Amino acid sequence: MTASAHVLVFRPLIERLRGRGDEVEITARDYAQTLQLLELHGLEAAVLGRHGGRSRLGKARALASRLAALKRWAKGRGIDVALAHGSHELTITARRLGIPSATTFDYEFAWLQHQLGCRAATRVVVPESIGQHRLLQQYPGLKEEYYLADFEPEQTVLTALEVDRERTLVVLRPPPDVSLYHRHSNPLFPETLEHVGRRDDVHAVVLPRTDEQRDYVRTLALPSVIVPERAVDAQSLIALSDVVVSAGGTMNREAVALGVPVYTTYGGRLGGVDEQLIREGRLRPLTDPRALELGKRERDGSAERIRRDPEVLLELLLSATEP
Repeated sequence: MTASAHVLVFRPLIERLRGRGDEVEITARDYAQTLQLLELHGLEAAVLGRHGGRSRLGKARALASRLAALKRWAKGRGIDVALAHGSHELTITARRLGIPSATTFDYEFAWLQHQLGCRAATRVVVPESIGQHRLLQQYPGLKEEYYLADFEPEQTVLTALEVDRERTLVVLRPPPDVSLYHRHSNPLFPETLEHVGRRDDVHAVVLPRTDEQRDYVRTLALPSVIVPERAVDAQSLIALSDVVVSAGGTMNREAVALGVPVYTTYGGRLGGVDEQLIREGRLRPLTDPRALELGKRERDGSAERIRRDPEVLLELLLSATEP
Protein backbone atom coordinates (compact mmCIF):
# COMPACT_ATOMS: atom_id res chain seq x y z
CA MET A 1 0.00 0.00 0.00
CA THR A 2 1.62 3.20 -1.16
CA ALA A 3 -1.09 5.83 -0.48
CA SER A 4 -3.86 6.48 2.03
CA ALA A 5 -6.72 5.41 -0.24
CA HIS A 6 -5.22 1.94 -0.73
CA VAL A 7 -5.98 1.03 2.87
CA LEU A 8 -9.68 1.71 2.27
CA VAL A 9 -9.78 -0.19 -1.02
CA PHE A 10 -8.13 -3.31 0.36
CA ARG A 11 -9.74 -3.44 3.81
CA PRO A 12 -12.87 -5.39 2.73
CA LEU A 13 -10.83 -7.56 0.37
CA ILE A 14 -8.42 -8.51 3.15
CA GLU A 15 -11.35 -9.32 5.44
CA ARG A 16 -12.80 -11.66 2.83
CA LEU A 17 -9.50 -13.37 2.11
CA ARG A 18 -8.79 -13.96 5.79
CA GLY A 19 -12.39 -14.97 6.39
CA ARG A 20 -12.04 -17.87 4.00
CA GLY A 21 -8.76 -18.99 5.53
CA ASP A 22 -6.19 -17.34 3.27
CA GLU A 23 -3.03 -15.87 4.75
CA VAL A 24 -2.57 -12.19 3.90
CA GLU A 25 0.61 -10.17 4.43
CA ILE A 26 0.65 -6.41 3.92
CA THR A 27 3.47 -4.07 2.94
CA ALA A 28 3.26 -0.28 2.99
CA ARG A 29 5.38 2.81 2.50
CA ASP A 30 5.45 5.70 4.93
CA TYR A 31 3.52 8.37 3.04
CA ALA A 32 0.65 10.71 3.90
CA GLN A 33 -1.81 8.97 6.28
CA THR A 34 -1.16 5.43 5.00
CA LEU A 35 0.37 4.09 8.22
CA GLN A 36 -2.10 5.94 10.44
CA LEU A 37 -5.05 4.51 8.50
CA LEU A 38 -3.61 1.00 8.70
CA GLU A 39 -3.49 1.45 12.47
CA LEU A 40 -6.99 2.93 12.51
CA HIS A 41 -8.36 -0.15 10.72
CA GLY A 42 -6.37 -2.63 12.79
CA LEU A 43 -4.13 -3.79 9.93
CA GLU A 44 -0.47 -4.65 10.53
CA ALA A 45 2.03 -4.05 7.75
CA ALA A 46 5.73 -4.32 7.03
CA VAL A 47 6.88 -0.75 6.35
CA LEU A 48 9.26 -0.58 3.40
CA GLY A 49 10.54 2.84 2.37
CA ARG A 50 9.14 6.34 2.10
CA HIS A 51 7.86 8.69 -0.60
CA GLY A 52 10.57 10.19 -2.79
CA GLY A 53 9.32 13.78 -2.58
CA ARG A 54 8.65 16.24 -5.38
CA SER A 55 11.60 15.68 -7.71
CA ARG A 56 11.86 12.97 -10.34
CA LEU A 57 15.34 12.09 -9.07
CA GLY A 58 14.03 11.66 -5.53
CA LYS A 59 11.19 9.48 -6.76
CA ALA A 60 13.58 7.34 -8.84
CA ARG A 61 15.90 6.81 -5.87
CA ALA A 62 12.99 5.91 -3.59
CA LEU A 63 11.65 3.49 -6.21
CA ALA A 64 15.01 1.72 -6.49
CA SER A 65 15.32 1.51 -2.71
CA ARG A 66 11.82 0.10 -2.25
CA LEU A 67 12.30 -2.41 -5.07
CA ALA A 68 15.38 -3.79 -3.35
CA ALA A 69 13.69 -3.85 0.07
CA LEU A 70 10.54 -5.51 -1.24
CA LYS A 71 12.47 -8.21 -3.06
CA ARG A 72 14.42 -9.04 0.11
CA TRP A 73 11.20 -9.14 2.10
CA ALA A 74 9.20 -11.26 -0.38
CA LYS A 75 11.83 -13.78 -1.42
CA GLY A 76 11.24 -17.25 0.05
CA ARG A 77 7.85 -16.42 1.62
CA GLY A 78 5.90 -18.74 -0.66
CA ILE A 79 3.59 -16.00 -1.92
CA ASP A 80 0.90 -17.24 -4.35
CA VAL A 81 -0.37 -13.90 -5.67
CA ALA A 82 0.43 -10.21 -5.17
CA LEU A 83 -2.29 -7.53 -5.27
CA ALA A 84 -1.71 -3.79 -5.59
CA HIS A 85 -3.39 -0.46 -6.26
CA GLY A 86 -0.96 1.23 -8.62
CA SER A 87 2.23 0.11 -6.82
CA HIS A 88 5.08 -0.16 -9.33
CA GLU A 89 7.27 -1.90 -6.79
CA LEU A 90 4.88 -4.73 -6.04
CA THR A 91 4.15 -5.85 -9.60
CA ILE A 92 7.78 -5.43 -10.74
CA THR A 93 9.03 -7.42 -7.75
CA ALA A 94 6.38 -10.08 -8.27
CA ARG A 95 7.42 -10.48 -11.89
CA ARG A 96 11.09 -10.80 -10.91
CA LEU A 97 10.19 -13.54 -8.43
CA GLY A 98 7.77 -15.36 -10.75
CA ILE A 99 4.68 -14.49 -8.68
CA PRO A 100 1.35 -13.74 -10.44
CA SER A 101 0.19 -10.18 -9.70
CA ALA A 102 -2.77 -7.89 -10.27
CA THR A 103 -3.00 -4.14 -9.99
CA THR A 104 -5.90 -1.72 -10.24
CA PHE A 105 -6.24 1.99 -10.98
CA ASP A 106 -8.99 4.46 -11.88
CA TYR A 107 -7.00 7.35 -13.37
CA GLU A 108 -5.64 6.54 -16.80
CA PHE A 109 -3.26 9.48 -17.23
CA ALA A 110 -0.72 8.53 -14.56
CA TRP A 111 1.73 7.69 -17.33
CA LEU A 112 4.64 6.39 -15.24
CA GLN A 113 2.37 4.08 -13.28
CA HIS A 114 1.18 2.42 -16.47
CA GLN A 115 4.64 2.17 -18.03
CA LEU A 116 6.08 0.42 -14.99
CA GLY A 117 3.53 -1.21 -12.71
CA CYS A 118 0.89 -2.17 -15.25
CA ARG A 119 3.33 -3.60 -17.77
CA ALA A 120 4.73 -5.88 -15.07
CA ALA A 121 1.32 -7.07 -13.82
CA THR A 122 -0.39 -10.30 -14.81
CA ARG A 123 -3.81 -8.63 -14.63
CA VAL A 124 -4.89 -4.97 -14.68
CA VAL A 125 -8.34 -4.15 -13.27
CA VAL A 126 -10.09 -0.83 -14.04
CA PRO A 127 -13.61 0.69 -14.00
CA GLU A 128 -15.68 0.42 -17.17
CA SER A 129 -15.74 4.21 -17.60
CA ILE A 130 -12.03 4.24 -18.50
CA GLY A 131 -12.74 2.46 -21.79
CA GLN A 132 -12.32 -1.05 -23.09
CA HIS A 133 -9.04 -2.76 -23.92
CA ARG A 134 -8.39 -6.43 -24.45
CA LEU A 135 -5.72 -6.51 -21.73
CA LEU A 136 -7.93 -4.95 -19.04
CA GLN A 137 -10.36 -6.57 -16.60
CA GLN A 138 -13.22 -4.15 -15.94
CA TYR A 139 -15.82 -3.61 -13.21
CA PRO A 140 -19.01 -1.53 -13.24
CA GLY A 141 -19.38 1.64 -11.19
CA LEU A 142 -16.87 3.22 -8.82
CA LYS A 143 -14.35 1.36 -6.67
CA GLU A 144 -15.69 3.44 -3.77
CA GLU A 145 -19.09 1.77 -4.18
CA TYR A 146 -17.38 -1.55 -3.42
CA TYR A 147 -15.28 -0.67 -0.38
CA LEU A 148 -18.02 1.53 1.12
CA ALA A 149 -20.69 -1.16 0.66
CA ASP A 150 -20.78 -2.03 4.38
CA PHE A 151 -20.10 1.51 5.59
CA GLU A 152 -22.34 3.49 7.95
CA PRO A 153 -21.15 6.86 9.33
CA GLU A 154 -20.14 7.39 12.96
CA GLN A 155 -21.37 10.64 14.52
CA THR A 156 -18.45 10.63 16.97
CA VAL A 157 -16.10 12.10 14.36
CA LEU A 158 -17.98 15.44 14.60
CA THR A 159 -17.70 15.47 18.38
CA ALA A 160 -13.97 14.67 18.27
CA LEU A 161 -13.34 17.57 15.90
CA GLU A 162 -15.64 19.94 17.85
CA VAL A 163 -17.75 20.69 14.78
CA ASP A 164 -20.69 23.01 15.36
CA ARG A 165 -23.60 21.05 13.90
CA GLU A 166 -25.61 24.21 13.33
CA ARG A 167 -23.05 25.45 10.81
CA THR A 168 -22.63 24.28 7.23
CA LEU A 169 -19.97 21.56 7.28
CA VAL A 170 -17.52 21.72 4.37
CA VAL A 171 -14.84 19.04 3.96
CA LEU A 172 -11.82 20.02 1.87
CA ARG A 173 -8.92 17.99 0.45
CA PRO A 174 -5.84 19.80 -0.97
CA PRO A 175 -4.27 18.91 -4.33
CA PRO A 176 -1.71 16.07 -4.56
CA ASP A 177 1.26 18.42 -4.87
CA VAL A 178 3.88 15.65 -4.83
CA SER A 179 2.22 13.59 -7.58
CA LEU A 180 4.00 13.58 -10.95
CA TYR A 181 0.69 13.70 -12.80
CA HIS A 182 -0.36 16.91 -11.00
CA ARG A 183 2.37 19.38 -12.04
CA HIS A 184 0.00 22.30 -12.59
CA SER A 185 -0.20 25.07 -10.02
CA ASN A 186 -3.65 25.19 -8.48
CA PRO A 187 -4.51 28.60 -6.99
CA LEU A 188 -8.20 27.68 -6.87
CA PHE A 189 -7.89 25.54 -3.77
CA PRO A 190 -6.31 28.20 -1.49
CA GLU A 191 -8.82 30.71 -2.87
CA THR A 192 -11.66 28.35 -1.93
CA LEU A 193 -10.16 27.78 1.50
CA GLU A 194 -9.94 31.53 2.08
CA HIS A 195 -13.55 31.94 0.91
CA VAL A 196 -15.08 29.39 3.30
CA GLY A 197 -12.57 29.77 6.12
CA ARG A 198 -13.73 33.27 7.11
CA ARG A 199 -17.48 32.57 7.14
CA ASP A 200 -19.03 32.34 10.60
CA ASP A 201 -21.83 30.08 9.34
CA VAL A 202 -19.34 27.44 8.14
CA HIS A 203 -17.02 24.92 9.70
CA ALA A 204 -14.44 23.84 7.13
CA VAL A 205 -12.49 20.68 7.94
CA VAL A 206 -9.30 20.37 5.89
CA LEU A 207 -7.85 16.89 5.46
CA PRO A 208 -4.23 17.49 4.42
CA ARG A 209 -2.19 14.87 2.61
CA THR A 210 1.15 15.74 4.21
CA ASP A 211 2.54 17.48 7.29
CA GLU A 212 3.72 20.29 5.01
CA GLN A 213 0.15 20.93 3.88
CA ARG A 214 -1.10 20.77 7.48
CA ASP A 215 1.45 23.38 8.56
CA TYR A 216 0.59 25.65 5.62
CA VAL A 217 -3.15 25.63 6.36
CA ARG A 218 -2.51 26.40 10.01
CA THR A 219 -0.36 29.42 9.16
CA LEU A 220 -3.39 30.95 7.42
CA ALA A 221 -5.15 31.17 10.81
CA LEU A 222 -8.59 31.07 9.25
CA PRO A 223 -11.21 31.24 12.04
CA SER A 224 -13.65 28.68 10.61
CA VAL A 225 -11.06 26.07 9.59
CA ILE A 226 -10.40 22.85 11.51
CA VAL A 227 -7.26 20.80 10.76
CA PRO A 228 -7.10 17.36 12.43
CA GLU A 229 -3.82 16.35 14.05
CA ARG A 230 -3.92 12.82 12.62
CA ALA A 231 -5.84 10.66 10.20
CA VAL A 232 -9.56 10.60 11.00
CA ASP A 233 -12.59 8.63 9.89
CA ALA A 234 -12.82 10.68 6.71
CA GLN A 235 -15.63 8.60 5.25
CA SER A 236 -17.89 9.40 8.22
CA LEU A 237 -16.89 13.04 8.00
CA ILE A 238 -17.80 13.12 4.30
CA ALA A 239 -21.11 11.32 4.85
CA LEU A 240 -22.09 13.81 7.58
CA SER A 241 -20.93 16.90 5.68
CA ASP A 242 -23.02 19.31 3.64
CA VAL A 243 -20.55 19.73 0.80
CA VAL A 244 -17.14 18.38 -0.22
CA VAL A 245 -14.46 20.25 -2.17
CA SER A 246 -11.50 18.15 -3.23
CA ALA A 247 -8.60 18.45 -5.65
CA GLY A 248 -8.10 14.69 -5.72
CA GLY A 249 -10.14 11.87 -7.14
CA THR A 250 -10.75 9.42 -4.30
CA MET A 251 -12.48 11.80 -1.91
CA ASN A 252 -14.60 13.21 -4.74
CA ARG A 253 -15.79 9.73 -5.63
CA GLU A 254 -16.40 8.82 -1.98
CA ALA A 255 -18.71 11.82 -1.73
CA VAL A 256 -20.50 10.72 -4.90
CA ALA A 257 -20.88 7.18 -3.54
CA LEU A 258 -22.26 8.55 -0.26
CA GLY A 259 -24.69 10.96 -1.94
CA VAL A 260 -23.00 14.19 -0.81
CA PRO A 261 -22.72 17.28 -3.08
CA VAL A 262 -19.13 17.53 -4.29
CA TYR A 263 -16.98 19.93 -6.30
CA THR A 264 -13.62 19.19 -7.92
CA THR A 265 -10.77 21.71 -8.10
CA TYR A 266 -8.44 19.22 -9.77
CA GLY A 267 -5.87 21.06 -11.91
CA GLY A 268 -4.67 18.20 -14.11
CA ARG A 269 -6.25 16.31 -16.98
CA LEU A 270 -9.56 14.77 -15.97
CA GLY A 271 -9.82 11.00 -16.27
CA GLY A 272 -12.70 9.01 -17.71
CA VAL A 273 -14.28 8.34 -14.31
CA ASP A 274 -14.53 12.02 -13.37
CA GLU A 275 -15.66 13.00 -16.87
CA GLN A 276 -18.52 10.53 -16.65
CA LEU A 277 -19.53 11.75 -13.18
CA ILE A 278 -19.55 15.36 -14.45
CA ARG A 279 -21.73 14.39 -17.42
CA GLU A 280 -24.14 12.69 -15.02
CA GLY A 281 -24.23 15.77 -12.76
CA ARG A 282 -22.83 13.84 -9.79
CA LEU A 283 -19.56 15.82 -9.71
CA ARG A 284 -19.30 19.56 -10.31
CA PRO A 285 -16.15 21.31 -11.55
CA LEU A 286 -15.39 24.46 -9.56
CA THR A 287 -13.77 27.45 -11.26
CA ASP A 288 -14.77 30.20 -8.82
CA PRO A 289 -15.21 29.78 -5.02
CA ARG A 290 -18.21 32.13 -5.17
CA ALA A 291 -20.05 29.45 -7.16
CA LEU A 292 -20.10 27.11 -4.13
CA GLU A 293 -23.62 26.38 -2.95
CA LEU A 294 -23.26 26.53 0.82
CA GLY A 295 -26.01 25.59 3.22
CA LYS A 296 -27.31 22.75 5.36
CA ARG A 297 -28.08 19.68 3.28
CA GLU A 298 -31.47 18.00 3.40
CA ARG A 299 -31.13 14.47 4.80
CA ASP A 300 -34.47 12.86 4.05
CA GLY A 301 -32.99 9.54 2.97
CA SER A 302 -34.30 9.90 -0.59
CA ALA A 303 -30.83 9.54 -2.16
CA GLU A 304 -30.29 5.79 -2.22
CA ARG A 305 -26.67 4.69 -2.17
CA ILE A 306 -25.27 2.22 -4.67
CA ARG A 307 -23.61 -0.60 -2.76
CA ARG A 308 -21.63 -3.13 -4.77
CA ASP A 309 -20.26 -6.50 -3.66
CA PRO A 310 -16.48 -6.31 -2.97
CA GLU A 311 -16.30 -9.98 -3.92
CA VAL A 312 -16.63 -8.91 -7.57
CA LEU A 313 -13.51 -6.74 -7.31
CA LEU A 314 -11.64 -9.43 -5.40
CA GLU A 315 -12.33 -12.14 -7.97
CA LEU A 316 -11.18 -9.89 -10.81
CA LEU A 317 -7.89 -9.30 -9.01
CA LEU A 318 -7.45 -12.96 -8.15
CA SER A 319 -7.91 -13.89 -11.82
CA ALA A 320 -4.15 -13.24 -12.02
CA THR A 321 -3.70 -16.80 -10.75
CA GLU A 322 -5.65 -18.28 -13.64
CA PRO A 323 -3.80 -19.67 -16.69
